[in-house]
Amino acid sequence: MADSRLSSRALVQLLGEWRDSAPAYRGLADAVRMLCLDRRIAPGTALPAERDLAARLELSRTTVAAAYRDLRESGHIASLRGSGSVVRAVGPIADVPEPGDEDTIDLHRASPAAWPGLSALFVEAASDAARWVGRSGYDLVGAVKLRTAIADRYTARGLPTDPDQIIVTTGAQSAISLVTDVIVRRGDRVAIETPTYPHAADALREADARLVAIPVDAEYGWDLERADHVLRRAAPSLAYLMPDFQNPTGATMSEHTRRTFAESAADAGAIVLADETTADLNIDRPFESLPFGFGFGLDPAVQRSIVTIGSLGKTVWGGLRIGWIRADLDLVPRLIAARPRRELGTPELEQQVAILAFERLPEILLQRAQLLREGRDTLVRALSERLPEWTVPTAHGGVSLWVGLGAPVSSPLALAVRSRGLILSSGPRFGVDGGHERHLRVPFTAPPAELTRAVEILAEAWPEARDRGRPVTETVLAAVV
Repeated sequence: MADSRLSSRALVQLLGEWRDSAPAYRGLADAVRMLCLDRRIAPGTALPAERDLAARLELSRTTVAAAYRDLRESGHIASLRGSGSVVRAVGPIADVPEPGDEDTIDLHRASPAAWPGLSALFVEAASDAARWVGRSGYDLVGAVKLRTAIADRYTARGLPTDPDQIIVTTGAQSAISLVTDVIVRRGDRVAIETPTYPHAADALREADARLVAIPVDAEYGWDLERADHVLRRAAPSLAYLMPDFQNPTGATMSEHTRRTFAESAADAGAIVLADETTADLNIDRPFESLPFGFGFGLDPAVQRSIVTIGSLGKTVWGGLRIGWIRADLDLVPRLIAARPRRELGTPELEQQVAILAFERLPEILLQRAQLLREGRDTLVRALSERLPEWTVPTAHGGVSLWVGLGAPVSSPLALAVRSRGLILSSGPRFGVDGGHERHLRVPFTAPPAELTRAVEILAEAWPEARDRGRPVTETVLAAVV
């Protein structure tokens, strides 16, 4: 039995720009294959019936049947009596290479290795365990000392904050989900950037929100005209934004853009959820960026409509599951009350390590900037030399480059390099409503040698993928009808 069923309309929306110069059945199979690998279609999901999908795509049923057959042969779907074609569990999105495995480069996760001094902090925290293991361990709010450290950092950056405005969570994803649980009701519209952080979009979809996209570009930033239209006309309950080194584009909001979003959202009665998990990953930004909501001259009503989240996942280590929410004092009790539905608190050991990390934060951020600068410069240089036809944006910080390919072939390229030992997410993984086949996120968080090799693999696979993006000729069309 299938766990759920995907309608033909929903699948077509997920597919985006899938047609290329390959035979139609193969292009369709590759597009669905990428959706399965990225887990945008979950294992156990029944695909639409061949007839329904053919009608929706305006293809022959023979073409869709051939695509499904291709997917069965590659092991991505199976035919189950009474359920039709069902997506199989074909392993994790990206297999983590074994230590010393030089054949696989995993750039699916844009996160650097742990700060080198982290293990010493774990030892120091554990040595003091007798002081804090006597507590219950079910901490829904967060250790006072950690909340104070987080609040003090906001205050030092120019946004006065009381420790009681802070809730410590198990990472930024937990924070996003908790805010979503409290603010978003089924069927609510939510404004969100596109491209965007995909797990945020996943959390909002899980809440049955209707996502309304606001375009953001690596070079030109946010489409403020579209943003104003969405916020004032769609009346969203929430607007999810990443104002600093946006993932995946790397764009950073100007003060004017921040003010526009804050005021328009408040006028529309929407809460702004500002995700600042990448805000501290500054390499050489030409101006100082302040916390979202600071310096706007905003009235208290606007300030109350802003919720900020952050974490130590990118700055210290992804395995240190410490995040936080900064919210108005009226909202904090509602967030705390809703938390037990998902989790019963933040682990004590991680909190103690986080307290020590905040004491060393200037040193940590300096090391991070050096590491990311080396990775960025290596990647930009290699791409310029080996793939000069690609558009490589200027990145002053963050974790990745949102590279322009010049053709809608991101998914075929991601598939082609995967078979060569390089794991990347295709552009549509970061989309809200399909698209982004002309872009590829390439993180620069890996060691320089791996980044150089990754570009070599991309260059090897590029001619094949580029040809897939060339216009479909009449001869090809005749062959696949």
